[in-house]
Amino acid sequence: MRELSIGKNEAGQRFDKYLKKLLCQAPGSFIYKMLRKKNIVLNEKKATGAERLKMGDQVKLYLSEETYLKFSSRQESRGSVKYLPSVDLEHLPFTVLYEDEDILMVNKPAGMLSQKAKPEDVSANEYILSYLAATGSFENRPDEAFCPSVCNRLDRNTSGILIAGKTLKGLQEIARQLKAREIQKIYRCIVEGNLTEACRIKGYLRKGWEENKVCILPEARTKDDKWIETEYVPIEQYRDATLLEVRLITGRTHQIRAHLASVGHPVIGDTKYGGNMCPKRNMLYLHAYRVCLEGKAEVIAPLPEEFLKLSDTLEKE
Repeated sequence: MRELSIGKNEAGQRFDKYLKKLLCQAPGSFIYKMLRKKNIVLNEKKATGAERLKMGDQVKLYLSEETYLKFSSRQESRGSVKYLPSVDLEHLPFTVLYEDEDILMVNKPAGMLSQKAKPEDVSANEYILSYLAATGSFENRPDEAFCPSVCNRLDRNTSGILIAGKTLKGLQEIARQLKAREIQKIYRCIVEGNLTEACRIKGYLRKGWEENKVCILPEARTKDDKWIETEYVPIEQYRDATLLEVRLITGRTHQIRAHLASVGHPVIGDTKYGGNMCPKRNMLYLHAYRVCLEGKAEVIAPLPEEFLKLSDTLEKE
């Protein structure tokens, strides 16, 4: 028998959702059967799964240890938490830009994955979990049903602001704001060619054009083609390049990279979308610069040193 206490990260969700996270390898039919047979109870009472959990609620699972371990092999399936990289709080692999009880924002360096692409990868997500564990915000228990996670993604070679939900409340609120487009995301990038006026460009984005690549179309041709809008403002002019501030009106995979390339101004270093200038290998001169969260302060990630070095070497107009 296992007895678990509901903490702040589990509170507020439906009981069945909690159980499906806890027993992540079990089919839903098994969980509902255990509820009906009172092999899983909430506060010593029979439950349906529709109950909303409150902090301090007690959950008992009258399951054999073998059954519990079989269905709760979360510690292996989430890469876990057993194998988090160690972090030195004095020398973190990212800069913490903002933190409160529910969310964390960090400045991800270029070259670091936002989330795992393969089981053996170590990404910003794992480093964030290590940081939260080291600072006491994440207990790293094998039976914990909630795990903090990044809410947005940046390409490996794009630097800038990553938002992570430290609590279930924070994760759900950021997900809601992203879906409702209430979060303003501002990027800075250096593109090939000269752009002298602010502009809003529009089109349709199609995924899967080639492996891990998208294309931009003037009009939708299939139901999977997604409407996109991208707004940019020139910040500084160089002889053969322009520093832009870019605002995502919509947010799609590779939107900035593909949209700017489609109008003849690929991001410097972006060989995937036609960029020819490549001053440093694996450096994409695209940076998630500013984020404005509803009800919270505006957060800015300073431009990386490589951006500044390139700006210094380019001949200004």
